[in-house]
Amino acid sequence: MTSGREGAPFLRRIKITSFGAFSNKVVGPFSPHLNVVYGQNEAGKTTLSSFVGGLLFGWEEARGVRNTYKPKNAERAGALFFAPRADDDASDELVLSRVKNIDGLQGAAELVDDVDKETFQTMFALTSDELRSLRNTTDVTAKLLTAGSGTGASPAHALAEVQARLAEYTSKAAGIEHSIARLTAEQDELRVNMAAAADEAERNKVQDKEFHELAPQRAQLLSRLDTLNTAIESLSAQRATLEKLDAQSSDLRRQRDGLREDEAAFAAEHLLRQQGVDPSLATLSSADERALRDRLDSLAEDQAKQAHSVDLAQENYAASLAAYEALLEVDDREAAREKQRRQRGVQVVLSIALPLVFMVAGVPLFIHGREITSLSLTALGIGLVVFALILAAASLVMLFRPDKAAEALEARQQDARWVMLQDKKKLEACLSSQQQLAARVCARLDKAGLEAARGSIRSARSLLDEAKDQRAEASLLQQRQQALISRQSSVQDNLADVERQRDQLLERAGLPADTTPATIDAAIDQKVRQRAGLLETSESLNRRYGELKQELSQAKRAKSFDELKLRYQQVRTRQDESSQDYARLLLAKRMLEAAIAAWESKSQPEVYRQASRLIALMTDGHWVKVGMTSEGKLQVTDAVKTVRDPVHLSLGTCQQLYLALRIALLMTADNVGRAIPILADDILVNFDARRRAGAARALAELAGTRQVILFTCHEEIVESMRSADPALNVVEL
Repeated sequence: MTSGREGAPFLRRIKITSFGAFSNKVVGPFSPHLNVVYGQNEAGKTTLSSFVGGLLFGWEEARGVRNTYKPKNAERAGALFFAPRADDDASDELVLSRVKNIDGLQGAAELVDDVDKETFQTMFALTSDELRSLRNTTDVTAKLLTAGSGTGASPAHALAEVQARLAEYTSKAAGIEHSIARLTAEQDELRVNMAAAADEAERNKVQDKEFHELAPQRAQLLSRLDTLNTAIESLSAQRATLEKLDAQSSDLRRQRDGLREDEAAFAAEHLLRQQGVDPSLATLSSADERALRDRLDSLAEDQAKQAHSVDLAQENYAASLAAYEALLEVDDREAAREKQRRQRGVQVVLSIALPLVFMVAGVPLFIHGREITSLSLTALGIGLVVFALILAAASLVMLFRPDKAAEALEARQQDARWVMLQDKKKLEACLSSQQQLAARVCARLDKAGLEAARGSIRSARSLLDEAKDQRAEASLLQQRQQALISRQSSVQDNLADVERQRDQLLERAGLPADTTPATIDAAIDQKVRQRAGLLETSESLNRRYGELKQELSQAKRAKSFDELKLRYQQVRTRQDESSQDYARLLLAKRMLEAAIAAWESKSQPEVYRQASRLIALMTDGHWVKVGMTSEGKLQVTDAVKTVRDPVHLSLGTCQQLYLALRIALLMTADNVGRAIPILADDILVNFDARRRAGAARALAELAGTRQVILFTCHEEIVESMRSADPALNVVEL
């Protein structure tokens, strides 16, 4: 690798204080030649490339939907650390930093003095999309090739500036004071204005005489108009007041008639409501109503208690009657009797059969024992006979013993009947008490004037509520009727006052009592017509007087004729100066064009020779030549002499063409942006393996004269770059 970078500063480290997702991030160190920044997708490679360009030439404005890498709660900020020479220590680093665009680039700003933002974006910040074209190829080439011409500025920049200034001298746009076309037009305009100014002075003399003759006429017309205006204003005021008073009078009469009708309606409604209510209830006081309601509440409580007693008595009577009737059910009694007969039959059979069996067995056994003189058999026979007699006696006792179940059933029936009769008497007594209470309630309601309730306490309460509402409505109607009477009196007083004011107004104006607004309107119309005629004459005089006064006033202050002559001479002088400057600029343009042509004839062939060599290297000899047509169009030729425009190339070949052209320009114009690294963001992704190897060798060749930093997320690209340059510096994110 060559040592073309000897003595040139290079980027050592990148420190991102805050930018995008990065915060306090340091990336590096970088070597002065070929570097690869390797990281996975979304590791921040594109962010890092954007950070370097933004720090050098200003952050993008954070507007719209584009990603400008501005953190939410911080300013974009960071620094670039440059080593002054390839062998310098880090202690001698040059620092470039930026926080806000308004503060500008801080530190060793001279590092970027030899490159502008457009050149950086076109030539130094390479992306896959940027490699599809090279905007303004001819201009960029001229700018780069003449940058080291030894002048203070690039001849291409100087030529552009001269052409811009020449355009200003021939432009007719406003605001360009040294424009020859505009100065010529201004000179012609001043000549016309000078002639018009001379005519204007002569006309002003005639107008001054006319102006002094109009003053007396205007004074006389103004006096007559003042008199008419005073009379019209007086009549108009009287007419407005009269109309207002007549309107008030009509309105008050309508109010008075309406109030009378309302009073009559309220009186009729009050009478109608009084007829619909019982007189005793209509005059009931609040205390009497509360006492009556208390009595109703007491009666309601008595009725509730009595109803509860009746309900309880009915329930008890129904329960005792059901119990008694259950005991008298025929089927149950017959079944009990049948069961009793069966039991007694069994008892009779057993009381006869069992003693007879034992007797029949004991007597023979006794006789046989006596016969055989057997004591045991004799004793057994006697025992059986005795046992038979005992059984017979027990059976007789049971047959003649009274039936306790029948007696218990009969006793239960008697008890149930007695309880039933007792509950029936209680029910009859409760019903009788309820009827007596109902009669007492009805009598008390009738006595209180609540006959319409017909003994119903609920209806009585409803009647009281209705009577209360009727009394409230009657009271409200009475209040409203009194208010209407009061308002009638007030309206009548106001009406009398309005009529008195009307009479006084007509008397002061000297008008008859039967004067109407129409009469005053006729008098006003007559005076208005007189005033209109005077106003027309006065306006004509005033208009002419004002025009003359303004024109004469302006004429007295005007020094336009002298100023026009002075301006005319100034414009002529400026036109002469502009013509001289224009001639000098034309001479400078020809000299710069000749110088640029000489530089291009010397340097441009070298650019396309280098580009042809690099495209052949990248495409493995398939495309061998890069050239420019006379019209300034870029073309490329393959190994069999086929010429193609860039638009007809494949994506990968097109990118290789523009990469070769950029590398050739950067290698030829090695004094442009000497300290700025070439930032390449995954520019080899569309190349196949062979062409990627050729492009890697081309980049390694460029890295011999400039610092190159390639960003990628592909391991195969890293290996290709390492094969092209074993001294490759790899920085992992």
